[in-house]
This record gives sequence, C-alpha cells and structure tokens, in this order.
Amino acid sequence: MAEFYRGDFSVSTDKTKLQLDVIHRFLSEESYWSKGIPREVVEKSIEHSLCFGLYDETNEEHPQQIGFARLVTDRATFAYLADVFVLPSYRGRGLSKWLMECIVGLPELQGLRRWMLGTRDAHSLYAQFGFAPLGNPERFMHRHNPDVYQSSLS
Repeated sequence: MAEFYRGDFSVSTDKTKLQLDVIHRFLSEESYWSKGIPREVVEKSIEHSLCFGLYDETNEEHPQQIGFARLVTDRATFAYLADVFVLPSYRGRGLSKWLMECIVGLPELQGLRRWMLGTRDAHSLYAQFGFAPLGNPERFMHRHNPDVYQSSLS
C-alpha cells in the first residue's frame, strides 16, 4: 500500500478508503466512457485492479474522495490505465498531474515494458508522462462493445 500527501490532499492505493458511491456516480453519470455502468461492474473492476484514490483531507476524520484512477496490470510487464478522473469542482489545481505523478512513480511499477490508455480529451496531460500515440497502430487490435452497459439494463 502506498500513500502520498500534498497540502490538504492525499493519494492512496488502500482500497478500503475508496468511496464506491463517489466512483460509481462519476463513472455512470458524468464520464463519457462508461455511462450507465452498473455498480456491480465498478466493484468487480476495482477488486481486480490496482486503484488510486485521490482525497481532500481538509476534514481529517472524514476525508472526501475527489478523484480516482485504476491500473489493470500484471505489475511486471504491462499496465492499462483506466477510469481516471478528478471531480469538476477540484479541477484546475494540478491534482490530475499529481495523481499521474503518483501512479507512474510507484516503485512497484518501474520497469514495465508497456503502459496503455485511451482518452478523448486529455492527451496533453498524459503526454507529460511519456504517453504518445501508437507508433504502429496496425499491430494492435481490440474488441469493443460500446453499448454493453446499456444492453445490460434491458
């Protein structure tokens, strides 16, 4: 477990601190990539990932989760970064950048051969951490079911 502190904020990989209501609400209602995602799917994704919670520690007794990211990784060769967010009211304070610093700097993740992610609008953030468009996209394939969360509701 790793913990990082900066002013009134913290980042932790302790899953017991995660506030599932905050995470599920953002992913299912506010994100463009997982609208309608069922809570059970969020829970399962967290269970099987290395997660990073971002917290406002102003109230030390009840820190408020304000951001999140998770890595699907074998912790040896590969990591896929997913579900990265900072709540809108906390944006513009450098917290996304700090969250990324914590993630890519985690000692147990050093030496990974490949990191991947998908983004519609945060290319400049991720480029600061060495992410770039695929050099040979023709080598990569994927299976994509963009309506999986909507069809599971029917």
